[in-house]
Amino acid sequence: MQPKQNIVHLPVYQPGKPIDEVKRELGLTEVIKLASNENPFGCSPKAKEAIAAMLDQVSIYPDGGAVELTNAVAGKLGVQPNQIIFGLGSDEVILMIARAFLTPEDETITAYPTFPQYKHNAEVEGAKVIEVPVDANGKHDLQAMLGKVNARTKIVWICNPNNPTGTMLSEAEITAFLEAVPQNVMVVLDEAYAEYNVSGQYPDSVKLLEKHNNVVVLRTFSKIYGLASLRIGYGVGHPDVVRSINQVREPFNTTSFAQKAALAAVNDDAFIESCREANAQGIRKLTAKFAELGLPYFDAHGNFIMVDVKRDGGAVFQGLLRKGIIVRHDPSWGYPTMIRVTVGSEEQNNKFLGALEQVLSEVAVS
Repeated sequence: MQPKQNIVHLPVYQPGKPIDEVKRELGLTEVIKLASNENPFGCSPKAKEAIAAMLDQVSIYPDGGAVELTNAVAGKLGVQPNQIIFGLGSDEVILMIARAFLTPEDETITAYPTFPQYKHNAEVEGAKVIEVPVDANGKHDLQAMLGKVNARTKIVWICNPNNPTGTMLSEAEITAFLEAVPQNVMVVLDEAYAEYNVSGQYPDSVKLLEKHNNVVVLRTFSKIYGLASLRIGYGVGHPDVVRSINQVREPFNTTSFAQKAALAAVNDDAFIESCREANAQGIRKLTAKFAELGLPYFDAHGNFIMVDVKRDGGAVFQGLLRKGIIVRHDPSWGYPTMIRVTVGSEEQNNKFLGALEQVLSEVAVS
């Protein structure tokens, strides 16, 4: 049986290596995973309590519309409930946007490198993907992206902070871009790492929705909220846009456990603030050491850093792996000497830096 011809070339998404797999392969008893940008401090204790309280309701279908959670998030963001749609992580919202809006006659624009699911889902729908390289500082080249917009352009995807580079576009940069983009072109602002930002220049993208009906903002509970295994995220946009996305949403697409955990987590501001501050401290510690070692890095505005190890990135990845540290290196990024490391706890960061120094002494400079 033959699949659709427009998907046969698509790569299968490769997640970071699981801890248990690395332990088995290398015979290790301790492994630190700094590859998938997970929260090293877990989730809010309130979320854990909410999950436990749901155990007696496993046999009951979840609320298909996530009504209680939608109302809570809408209230927190200052938008109407009909402006929000939930998915199995923001990944599924990306999938639904592509399914609802893209056709083989359309073009869509992304940066390169960036989160691969924009391109993946667009190609599943048969749309033409235009990739615009990031600039020398690892940032979206918004002027170059704007120059690619034409009559066939349906969606522009902007990951802010960008994954994998970690760089950020300011409110001034995003606002200027939105003023220049035609109103019939959707601009998706993927803000999976927004809550980590401490720059003071990050865009208030939800506020921008009041003026720009063509904007959709994506957020997730997988990162700073620490609910990655429950898979829940959401999109915020104009009611008409959200209604169209809802028309392709699968019934009961988010679980009761995820909804209740997110409901408890979204109001635990103290937990989020503590994670944000610990992450900022971790970035300062890691980048100070990188500077000491003479390793260039991109400005980090999420919970990860992309650093140039000045050696074959795959070799450094393997060397760290043998020492029980899982980071990320992907040849498809186009940065052969760079790795991406998640900011861990203080103990994890120290162990990573110690292992990195050892590996750097073992791998020849490129």
